Amino acid sequence: MSVDTPAKHTARAPRPSKPAESDRSRAENSLARKLVAPALILMLLVTAFPMLRALYLSLFEYSLTAPDDRNFVGLGNYGTALSDPLFWRDTGNTVMIMIVTVAFELVIGFAFAMVMHKVIFARGAIRTSILIPYGVITVVSGFAWQFAFSNTNGFVNSWLPFTPDDFNWFGQYWSSMVAIMASEIWKTTPFMSLLLLAGLAQVSEDMLEAAKVDGATWWQRLWKVILPNMRAAIMVAVLFRALDAYRIFDNIFVMTAGANGTESISFLTYRQVIEQFQLGIGSALSVLLFLSVLVVAFVIVKLFRVNLADARQEG
Repeated sequence: MSVDTPAKHTARAPRPSKPAESDRSRAENSLARKLVAPALILMLLVTAFPMLRALYLSLFEYSLTAPDDRNFVGLGNYGTALSDPLFWRDTGNTVMIMIVTVAFELVIGFAFAMVMHKVIFARGAIRTSILIPYGVITVVSGFAWQFAFSNTNGFVNSWLPFTPDDFNWFGQYWSSMVAIMASEIWKTTPFMSLLLLAGLAQVSEDMLEAAKVDGATWWQRLWKVILPNMRAAIMVAVLFRALDAYRIFDNIFVMTAGANGTESISFLTYRQVIEQFQLGIGSALSVLLFLSVLVVAFVIVKLFRVNLADARQEG
């Protein structure tokens, strides 16, 4: 006699559905697209041709010293660049400058933002004085810091107790990089503080007061209330400054001219195109720089994982 056994069914847990976008969020996204569209179209019209032209030239072995001798090499220029240790050394320099300067600027800029946010008296004068370095032209800033680090008439050696008066900051790799990064941090920290100040303004004073009433210390309020609510602003500040630092050129050009192995990718591209007239390999380097900037932006956005709807405390 056969007994029918009920068929076994595996129950699948329902997939969590994505939260529905609120009407406010949809309206804001629509308005944002309309506001950004004119600037985006204009930017594409201005930049599309140079970008496409660079991509086209990167496929050729092309030098301005022999403009009629243009040979199609396909991806050969990219292979040459990626197999050259010089490219990877300069990439390492660029990444190091980006990470170190952005880290210092984030800490110092946050301290400045806290001062500008909390100060009551002479608020305008304090904010203006903090923002002065950002108003200085980068080339002028580079020359000023080159003079400051000079071993003949600079003042840095006399101010630092651990360096002799005749120490040559631009005579070796690490000291040259320190000088370059110091000038970059001084110049652009105000920009970081300005963005962080806007983020601090969004932190609810009621939440801070509630945490204070509950007995939270200043550090606990900083880590549990202020920084989590500033996550979107911090991501924007880090993103903007990281992309700008990754394209560093002016300070290196003025202070070291790439000596002692202090080149960045932008400076390497400049040397190939302007000094050696190699448009093919120079265009390939510019395309690689553009792609690496996109990678940096993607990594930063993924690391922060900021949900703008949550940042606005919406569903």
